[in-house]
Amino acid sequence: MNSFTKLITNRRSCRKFTDQLLTPDAVELLLRSALLAPSSKRKTPWQFVVVEDKEMLQKLSVSKAQGAGFLADAALAIVVIADGLSSDVWVEDASIASIYIQLQAEALGLGSCWAQIRNRLTPDDTDADEYVRRLLDIPYQLQVLSIVGVGYKAQKSKPFNEENLQWEKIHAEKYVTPTNE
Repeated sequence: MNSFTKLITNRRSCRKFTDQLLTPDAVELLLRSALLAPSSKRKTPWQFVVVEDKEMLQKLSVSKAQGAGFLADAALAIVVIADGLSSDVWVEDASIASIYIQLQAEALGLGSCWAQIRNRLTPDDTDADEYVRRLLDIPYQLQVLSIVGVGYKAQKSKPFNEENLQWEKIHAEKYVTPTNE
């Protein structure tokens, strides 16, 4: 893809993956992209746990009540964690790293989807952050923000329909209350 606009228009969440494994080069590019993500004051509070083991992917797929099942079929999961004590904007910094992973996946022709872990619960009402932390031996001072599942797309998604852009949510110079509010 030559165009960033085309990349962000085509990137859609992918929840169905083939059985094909990722190449080591593809995994390295995904991780390099995460490490290139900007962070406030260049504190880089994020860290990443890379999971390819199918049994562990299955366990991660039940890390929250809904919306993580796709991880069981992903070729790879990147668990995005951050040190909340080193930065007051760790959520923002880790979020940027998460989306960098997703954009790199799309540029490689791969599918990806973000499973939100922070402030979510497992099916048995356990804190999802705590569940993932125990599974992966993540130290207590690190917070789990998200898990990005990546793999080869099992189905094609249509690009975002730009006719659905909500231009009414853009305000020039100052906020103008819509007349229908």
